[in-house]
Amino acid sequence: MSALLDTGVKLVRNVDRFSIGSGSINSLEKVINHRKEQVTDSKCVGPHIIYLVDEFFRDKLSFIPVKAEDRVIYISTAEEPTTKSIDHLTQLILQNNLLLPAAIVGLGGGVTLDTTKAVSNLLTNGGSAADYQGWDLVKEPGVFKVGIPTISGTGAEATRTCVMTNVESGLKLGMNSDFTVFNQIILDPDLSRTVPREQFFYTGMDAYIHCAEALSGSYRNPIGDAYSREVLSLCRDVFSSKEMMSSANREKLMVASYLGGCAIATSYVGIVHPLSAALSVVLGLHHCVANCIVMRAMSEFYPDYYDDFWNMVKLQNILIPSGVCAELSETQITALCQSALMHEKPLTNALGPTFKEVLTHKKLKNLFLMM
Repeated sequence: MSALLDTGVKLVRNVDRFSIGSGSINSLEKVINHRKEQVTDSKCVGPHIIYLVDEFFRDKLSFIPVKAEDRVIYISTAEEPTTKSIDHLTQLILQNNLLLPAAIVGLGGGVTLDTTKAVSNLLTNGGSAADYQGWDLVKEPGVFKVGIPTISGTGAEATRTCVMTNVESGLKLGMNSDFTVFNQIILDPDLSRTVPREQFFYTGMDAYIHCAEALSGSYRNPIGDAYSREVLSLCRDVFSSKEMMSSANREKLMVASYLGGCAIATSYVGIVHPLSAALSVVLGLHHCVANCIVMRAMSEFYPDYYDDFWNMVKLQNILIPSGVCAELSETQITALCQSALMHEKPLTNALGPTFKEVLTHKKLKNLFLMM
């Protein structure tokens, strides 16, 4: 690996408050009531709460303290967030109330949490979601937001970004801003009990891959490194266990997900995520399974982590899709290559500023064909 470089990250904002443990979802009502008390005299913020909830939990919300003035909106996870879907949802919220909500609560996986963060920012900053794709473009604090993950691995509950795709430009990028960070999160491993087994693995591996890429890169931070090492240790414990989804392992993975998000806030990912983003943009594959598919082609770049990953896949008897690029046209291959190369910061982290000399069209094509 080349000499370590300054990440450029000098001031790091973490989630303001969090609670963790079995049954911690029961603290939500207290959090909401406290927030409503804070905005009692506001002339632009109302007493209502907006709940953005993964559609999986439709008719399963007895543990959510919804009041008459509140509104629940179910979020489809069939597709990942787009700039247009964020714009539409923001307008839907605004058109029904002249006042901003006292809080916006997101309950679900990475799609729902990222949607919550993006809508929170857009409600107070105006314009279109596409205006804020990039670094530190959000200028005003968003609506107070609470994140409640129901699956672990993406780190969306901890990061300063919310990833979305601009279909028109082909750019998959987030609102990277301190204002994107949740004000409060609730980490209750009981909520991940019903996650399908393979999805539990795919999503959990996002945390593992985040940190493997960060530790292999040139832009490093000692605190980020410490987070990353702990995440890898926790993930190995979980995915080397005979009972991967035990209550203890679900809690461990929830911690790994949070710490992985903290790690990536001080560093960068590497080659896997840009190629994964390309699979999402061009082929519509979901992020976490796309990461696992990309690992089919990573033996050259991350040999130790590659072996580690595939050992855990074998132990857990998980099916990683293959052949997803086998029958693509040259036009689709070119689109994949172009989409991957848009991610300059992570690719520079992994391969240096001359990364395009390594990742030529021919090289990228061969990598995608391995998937």
